[in-house]
Amino acid sequence: MLSLEDKSDHIFIHLVESANFNKGTNKMYFGVAGNFFAFACKLSFEKGYEGYVAFDSKSALIEHYKKKLGATHFKGQRMFIDTVNAFKLVQKYFQE
Repeated sequence: MLSLEDKSDHIFIHLVESANFNKGTNKMYFGVAGNFFAFACKLSFEKGYEGYVAFDSKSALIEHYKKKLGATHFKGQRMFIDTVNAFKLVQKYFQE
């Protein structure tokens, strides 16, 4: 599940959630969460926001999002994906 909002200069992700059958070591599909973030980045580019996406992370996932998404930790739980890393995600998940 993906819940996002157009903030007029970036896309804000309120929620990214995988189905129960797609969590842990026995998940059915790989890359679902990454695909959700890539979709938000793609939408940001399409809206003219240069790929910028912001979201609040659970504390335990901050380092994971830095490593896997190239996200930057802003303050508190807030993180964002910049143009360069958004482009990388879109290229990875949306090959045209």
